[in-house]
Amino acid sequence: MAIKMYFEDIKIGDEIPTWSRQTGFMNWNRYAAVNDEFIPIHMEDEAGRAAKNEQGAFGMGNLRYAYIVNALYDWIGDEAEIQEIGCQFRAINQKNDILTVVGKVTDKKVEQGKNLVFVDTNVTNQNGDATCPGHAILVLPNR
Repeated sequence: MAIKMYFEDIKIGDEIPTWSRQTGFMNWNRYAAVNDEFIPIHMEDEAGRAAKNEQGAFGMGNLRYAYIVNALYDWIGDEAEIQEIGCQFRAINQKNDILTVVGKVTDKKVEQGKNLVFVDTNVTNQNGDATCPGHAILVLPNR
């Protein structure tokens, strides 16, 4: 895939395109299969309830991290670079939640010859609740 965004295209305050998925056992099983992460609290309602989540099994935090990565690459293209990414898991991903990655450009500058774009990110649920605040530093080419 070609570059989708160039450094000159980005302005501070720009919002990244939203990226959404409805999650549940099918999504969690796919993620677990790829990452060998078949953990009972993510696969079995009884285990989720035993872990004090009344609704039962719940989604992996790292799946939301992967959603952020997917949203960023969908925006900038596969040939650009994510130099840094980080997030915090602040709420449980319940079955059938609709998770949406959102983000906003907070800064851009050239450092050591790299065109850096700084983005605050989050993953919200269908109620608009922030579940996974984070940040990313992207490296984009010039036009």
